[in-house]
Amino acid sequence: MLQATYADTRGNAYVDERHAAVGRVGDVLIELTPEQMIPLPAGGSLVLLPERRAVGLTPDGAFTPLAAQRYALAALLPQGYTRLALPAYHGKGVALPLYGYTAVAWQDNQFCVAAKVEDEDLYKWDPVHFNTPELEQLVAKRRAELPDNQIIAQLAHCALEYSCFTAQNIFYRRYEGGIPVSNACNAACVGCISEQAADCCPSPQGRIKFRPSVEEIVQVALPHLQQAQDAIISFGQGCEGEPMLRAELIASAIRQLRQQTNGGTINANTNAGYTAGIQQVVDTGIDSLRVSLNSCIPGNYQAYYRSQTYDLADVANSIRLAKAGGVRVALNLLAFPGVTDREDELEALIEFIAHNGVDMVQVRNLNIDPDQYMALMRHSNGPLYGMEQLADILRSEIPGLVVGSFS
Repeated sequence: MLQATYADTRGNAYVDERHAAVGRVGDVLIELTPEQMIPLPAGGSLVLLPERRAVGLTPDGAFTPLAAQRYALAALLPQGYTRLALPAYHGKGVALPLYGYTAVAWQDNQFCVAAKVEDEDLYKWDPVHFNTPELEQLVAKRRAELPDNQIIAQLAHCALEYSCFTAQNIFYRRYEGGIPVSNACNAACVGCISEQAADCCPSPQGRIKFRPSVEEIVQVALPHLQQAQDAIISFGQGCEGEPMLRAELIASAIRQLRQQTNGGTINANTNAGYTAGIQQVVDTGIDSLRVSLNSCIPGNYQAYYRSQTYDLADVANSIRLAKAGGVRVALNLLAFPGVTDREDELEALIEFIAHNGVDMVQVRNLNIDPDQYMALMRHSNGPLYGMEQLADILRSEIPGLVVGSFS
């Protein structure tokens, strides 16, 4: 039997041997099964959910809150893992911070999580390769080389204070490195990690407060493209708004970069709502776009992105435009058990991918309070297929589609 877990008021984790482990998909409580569970991966962490009592399953099959002061325990997963179930709890409190909460159980003398490996190529994003002893020295070295560069100063802050992996990669000079450029956005995402209304849960990081120059972008991006292993530079980071609102700036930087090197990949992470901006960067030779969305059902998309200037049809148009220009397009699918794996959501997603020529789906756990998100998702119906089946269904319905976590 998978045993229930809980946390006390001091954040200590415990096992409840009298109750079976319970998870949640959407608004429905479920008994967790061994097939859903893997050991808590390295780089994962356990957190308590304040004001929310843990729930267990009694021997006679009843879902029941555990004793008072036994808070729900959840896991936060490293990149490359897709959660299959949310933590189960009773009661509501203040909105939870913006993290991807995953169900936890105890089995075989260890904590296990309801998750699966979504992408086998975990090496580049294994937490063991980040926050290394030499990071501070590398940051100091790069800052000394570019003392007046606002981007490198921002990335130094993100690397050391937020432990941002794409920021750290700029200093390690490897893989995908972030280049933040935009302090504005054309959406007001409920789960925005860089800017939130005062009455909402706090953003885990702050948005940039400057507009860099083309020279500053090139100073950071060029050596990365020329020297980094499997080099990618990406516009559109967690510490900024929508990069396509700075499309003219990005396009100018791409021109200068490609005049000096053909190496590496130039990418942008975008909501793709500003089609005129997408056109600009496509015309100047951007290599790839990673388009973020939570749903391909217009009502559910709008409920989360809350844009007043574009809608899902504009996103689709931008993707088709990019594909016509030879750009590789991936969806950054913000996944949520009990919504993403519902029949009508899957049907809409499959139609969207096929109609617009998307090359890849990158599954990412949506960071949000589960109750807050479910209150928004009023346009989903039909049976649940389970997050376990998501990738297989997409591949079977769309031959050649790549499903994973990483570019």
